[in-house]
Amino acid sequence: MHPCGNERPSKAEWRAHLLARRAEVPPAQHAAEADALALATASIQAGTVCCYVPFGAEPGSLALLDALRDRGSRVLLPIVPPRPGPLDWAEYTGSPLLVEGRFRGVMEPAGERLGPTGVAAAEVVLVPALAVDHRGVRLGRGAGYYDRTLPLTRPGTVFIAVIRDTELVRRLPAEAHDTRMDAVLTPGRGMLALPEQGEP
Repeated sequence: MHPCGNERPSKAEWRAHLLARRAEVPPAQHAAEADALALATASIQAGTVCCYVPFGAEPGSLALLDALRDRGSRVLLPIVPPRPGPLDWAEYTGSPLLVEGRFRGVMEPAGERLGPTGVAAAEVVLVPALAVDHRGVRLGRGAGYYDRTLPLTRPGTVFIAVIRDTELVRRLPAEAHDTRMDAVLTPGRGMLALPEQGEP
């Protein structure tokens, strides 16, 4: 039996299952995994990285952003637009210059906005995800912001989803417009390239 309760769970069933699992993670475990993810960024060498501020039970912390900056990367963070569409971007220059965005508790940079095409400056984009499968199919929260944003990147940009180890799963529902991930960053296994061998 599948962990979601049936053999072919829908995206909605997957999201409910994964969000419930994240809510059960003890604070000490979340903090330890966040520290491990920050260390795992050592495998990322890029002049500009698009990232995000982890929200709620999402894996990671500001330490991940600071680790990228400390290694010399310029870090861009998303700004949620007032209407559904691609994300805006601004540079992360440290936690004191983060402000609450349109959604309660979601922190965004207060600096100059670069527009939706700002993502094209990045060689690497770290993408939030609830889960990723071995083919690189990503499951997000369903709002579609990244579905509209990732096509604006330049050719050759590397997409890396940040997830917990248990959120790399066998197979997720996929749609034609889904942008597949090139790798996942996990606390226990570090960076894993996708698709994994034997997965079409």
